[in-house]
Amino acid sequence: MTNIQKAIELINTFATGDTEKAASLLAEGYIQHNLAYGTGLDAFVGSVAYLSSAPVKTTVNTIRSFADGDKVFLQTIYNFAGAGEQVAFDIFRFDDSGKIAEHWDNLAALAAPNPSGHTQTDGTIAITDLDKTEENRKLVERFLYDVMQGNNLYKAPDYFDGDAYIQHNTGIADGVSGLNEALAALAEQDIQMIYNEIHMVLAQGNFVLAVSEGTFGGTPTAYYDLWRVENGKIAEHWDVLETVADQSTWQNENGKF
Repeated sequence: MTNIQKAIELINTFATGDTEKAASLLAEGYIQHNLAYGTGLDAFVGSVAYLSSAPVKTTVNTIRSFADGDKVFLQTIYNFAGAGEQVAFDIFRFDDSGKIAEHWDNLAALAAPNPSGHTQTDGTIAITDLDKTEENRKLVERFLYDVMQGNNLYKAPDYFDGDAYIQHNTGIADGVSGLNEALAALAEQDIQMIYNEIHMVLAQGNFVLAVSEGTFGGTPTAYYDLWRVENGKIAEHWDVLETVADQSTWQNENGKF
């Protein structure tokens, strides 16, 4: 199996309840960064067993899947034991023996279509421009520094093809104009969206996922942003924002990032 297939097989054990399969895919020292779960292989297998015993079956629907070196990143819709649909980005790191050694994620409730009618997961699926992976990664890294971190905001128009920008954020309309209007509305409410640190920038072809740490309205927040690049411009965007839980509630000490 490819690493992508292994990652999908692993998360599908939440639906199948196959604890043996889960254990076979994980490294013994598996590191968990989802702060609601314990770390280690046994903790993961225990969560699979717990979900399989629930009266309502868990569902798993992976929408997009990508590979970048020793990491796989997925966009998936989960419904854990009937608790409600959630959109997630999962990142898995593989060790040298091909086992899944580490996991990070962000989850948010599935929402209604945004002002332009887009959902959190629809839009372009096809992975193209594999020869431009590194070029596209660097483009997004510059965009994060210049625009998202506010270091050179005057450069923002350089990253887009005019007003063409497809938006999947639940509250923002299409276009650079839609983004600007949303940011202006937040500013009127004295709500700031701050990106303090970029932890990972993963890429495959025309898709780039950034994992960032910051605050939203003063609350510690993890930002997972997926961008599609087309002809050297940022063309489409999906995201999941998650509040970082208070440390007193953490079920492991590995940290969110």
